[in-house]
Amino acid sequence: MRARDLGIRFGIGRPGRLNAITDVAGVRVGHTTLISGEGPLVVGQGPVRTGVTVVVPHDGDVFTEPIFAGCHTLNGNGELTGLEWIREAGKLVSPIAITNTHSVGVVRDALVRHAAERHSRSERFWSLPVVGETSDGTLNDINGFHVRPEHLDAALGDARPGPVAEGNVGGGTGMICHEFKGGIGTASRVVGPDEGGWTVGVLV
Repeated sequence: MRARDLGIRFGIGRPGRLNAITDVAGVRVGHTTLISGEGPLVVGQGPVRTGVTVVVPHDGDVFTEPIFAGCHTLNGNGELTGLEWIREAGKLVSPIAITNTHSVGVVRDALVRHAAERHSRSERFWSLPVVGETSDGTLNDINGFHVRPEHLDAALGDARPGPVAEGNVGGGTGMICHEFKGGIGTASRVVGPDEGGWTVGVLV
């Protein structure tokens, strides 16, 4: 159930068909969700409330067909790999992944490996992937390092257009927001001439 299903409206814009980032043509979203264990946090033993979310920005090969990109720092904190290349070149050259703070490096390396395995070894190829953190250490055994490369592969395999799973999924599984339970959310708005020109999508 989403807010609009309950008659709650946000802002004045008109949502796209699904009110999701996937209303933007070619964009796909996938999740791997890791949930296990109960009780208090014990390092290396759980409970586990984490995962990986990926946003694939178009239906081509983003590693060799980059798209224009920009960035903005809102709160002055939050790890995001690949940010300097976006600042320097203004281009995105990978899917965007989201995972917990202590798994950013694992997911970043897995994205490089994923890209390298899908391109010829004789091809001049490099990758500076974008991976953002979610701080889920209150609900998740963040120091247990439960996210592994295969979880990134699974999220990419799950990436698809259409409705986006929201709430306790993927990189949002263990999130808290101002003492409320957080998670993955998405929306879209149709903007432009007569509100029929372009679709803007967001995933948070």
